[in-house]
Amino acid sequence: MASVPAVLTSEWTKIRTVSSTTWTLIAAFVVTVAMGAALSALFKSRFDDLSATERATFDPTFVSFSGMILGQLAMVVFGVLVVGTEYSSGMIRTSLAAVPRRGTLLFSKIAVAGALALVVGLITSFLTFLLGQALLGDHGTDLGADNVLRAVVGGGLYMGLIAVFSMGVAAMLRSSMLSLGILMPFFFLVSQILSSVPGAKTVARYFPDQAGSKIMQVVPDAMGSDEAPYGPWGGLGIMVIWVVAALVGGYLVLRERDA
Repeated sequence: MASVPAVLTSEWTKIRTVSSTTWTLIAAFVVTVAMGAALSALFKSRFDDLSATERATFDPTFVSFSGMILGQLAMVVFGVLVVGTEYSSGMIRTSLAAVPRRGTLLFSKIAVAGALALVVGLITSFLTFLLGQALLGDHGTDLGADNVLRAVVGGGLYMGLIAVFSMGVAAMLRSSMLSLGILMPFFFLVSQILSSVPGAKTVARYFPDQAGSKIMQVVPDAMGSDEAPYGPWGGLGIMVIWVVAALVGGYLVLRERDA
């Protein structure tokens, strides 16, 4: 029976030798940093045109993370491909024959890919913040200000958790196309639209992306937005619950169903 270190090494080899997973991580980094820089520069040039409320609640840290809306989609693709590719290629049968303990296989894969997503997320978060503040100039802040370091580290945690959540969903659905068909519209459209609809936004606040993104805010009601009924860490805790639920669901499906 394969040992855990051997399974971890095997999963690392799979991830680094598949070009699609590598490119999705690069895309997450480039899109987040580039869009965050562009919007930071735009906010600086248009700062005087903001309303009095928006200027009073201006959150330079959260503004620099504006690219996370698109960057998280690349993380979703990464998480789905890490798990779903084995099902679409039929390699899952070979993997399960080599590692009969299904929990060991699934959680080794998630541990390796999750750690990689977290490292990329932290690098992306710090660079996005530093570049954004440089472009905001006099309207920017620094890592020594209250709660800013928490928000920047939280940005990396958020990206890592989005990837792990997507892996759990892909393990449940056992299909890359189906997983992407559900997760991409959900994060890009459904969650964003419902968060703006009166009545529905009360529920949308507890979606994983809406709750988790609060960790990146320094000003609670930034830019005149509604104040959430939970704090930054409370929001991240809600997101962790979603991630744990997805992983448990993925494990149960893998344990109970044939490949």
